[in-house]
Amino acid sequence: MKIDRFLKAALLGFAAVSTSVPITAEAQQLRVLRGEASSTLNVPVNRAVVVEAETPFAELSIANPGIADISTLSDRTIYVLGRAPGRTTLTMLGPEGDLIANVEVAVTPDTAEFKERLQQILPGEHIEVRTANDGIVLSGTGSSVGRLDRALDLAERYAPGRVSNLMVVGGTQQVQMKVRFVEMNRSVSKGLNGGFGANTTGTSDTQADISLGAADATGGAFGSPPTFGFTSPFDGGQFAIGSIIGDVAVGVILEALEQKSMARTLAEPNLVALSGQEAAFLAGGEYPIPVADEDGAISVEYRPFGVQLRFVPRVIERDTINLEIFAGVSSIDPTITVGSGTGISVNAFRSRNATTVVEMKDGMSFAIAGLLQDDFEDSVNQAPWLGDIPVLGALFRSSSYQRDQTELVIIVTPHLVTPTRGTALMLPTDRVRPPTERELFLLGCTGAGERGGAVAEVALQDFSGSYGYVLE
Repeated sequence: MKIDRFLKAALLGFAAVSTSVPITAEAQQLRVLRGEASSTLNVPVNRAVVVEAETPFAELSIANPGIADISTLSDRTIYVLGRAPGRTTLTMLGPEGDLIANVEVAVTPDTAEFKERLQQILPGEHIEVRTANDGIVLSGTGSSVGRLDRALDLAERYAPGRVSNLMVVGGTQQVQMKVRFVEMNRSVSKGLNGGFGANTTGTSDTQADISLGAADATGGAFGSPPTFGFTSPFDGGQFAIGSIIGDVAVGVILEALEQKSMARTLAEPNLVALSGQEAAFLAGGEYPIPVADEDGAISVEYRPFGVQLRFVPRVIERDTINLEIFAGVSSIDPTITVGSGTGISVNAFRSRNATTVVEMKDGMSFAIAGLLQDDFEDSVNQAPWLGDIPVLGALFRSSSYQRDQTELVIIVTPHLVTPTRGTALMLPTDRVRPPTERELFLLGCTGAGERGGAVAEVALQDFSGSYGYVLE
């Protein structure tokens, strides 16, 4: 009885040691005691271990030879070779046919080499590797999605189709996208018109009019004193002189005008999204467009317009962000109208957008679009031959010059962000309160409260001076 208890205690102690020490490619010995079941024998795929029994055995059998292959080296030593991932049973019988032991053989993927390669390719990552049944289980925390993908690709090399991913991504995985749209429009037009005219002030039978040039210097409008008519669309910059000599009225007219205009469009949408998820933003509206089907029935479709932003961020490193971006600004163009046979007309759209994929660090910026449109047009209308005379030819011709320049710049800036407490955020309405009746009717105040925050900053800005990239 004491011997049996001693053998059982020895078996339990060996089982505890064998489960805590991983099995390597080196030879492994397993002591099998009479009448007792042994612990699990772990064998890597395509590796072999040696099992040694204390008593001689007469017969060996393996339940599934496709998982593990066995051969005898002596009457007490067994050579076990792992062939395929799985579990099977090794049975040992004594000379009298009695059962010595059943050994559970677990053939697992060889993770020793995989762990070494994982440390070489992804140093510093806290990724744990375990085996489960016939596959590999990856757990732990990775620094980015890209590094986790590389670990999964490497694991597929050792256990194709049998990799379980229990890893999580550490660090900040929420991205705030800041997009700035800046559009500058500048238009310059210049023109110079000249005209010379003469007419007689006699009877209708003898009256004659002569007018040369673009500006109407006579047109039958001469009187006493002479007057002049202007045919050009200019509102100012006219100079006219005329005189009556006997029955002949002579007039000279010059028109000169320069027009300049500049417009700026600015939009700064901000949007936050989780890594790998799409976020969309629209500040504008939807324009109804009638559409006729095959039967002639009219239905209405809505097309969005305004400031649009759609992006998909992916945090691939600790502070490197991959961005798939669509950014655009559109507006209704009332100068272009499209009609249909049903009597319905719709306006066209002016669109400026960009679609791209970029990669940058946290807080850095990219100018993903820069468009300069420069339209130039000039024209000259003149009296033949007379308009070609130097200096004096200006009286017999009309010259105009038109130049339109448009520049659009789109700048994107991503930031890795984390949530904050709600009390730390301020709304534009937090500093404004409705006025009392006294403040409204006696003082004319439409909003009472402390001036501050974003509203006050905009009010203090000075927009005088030159803006944009296109400057003289």
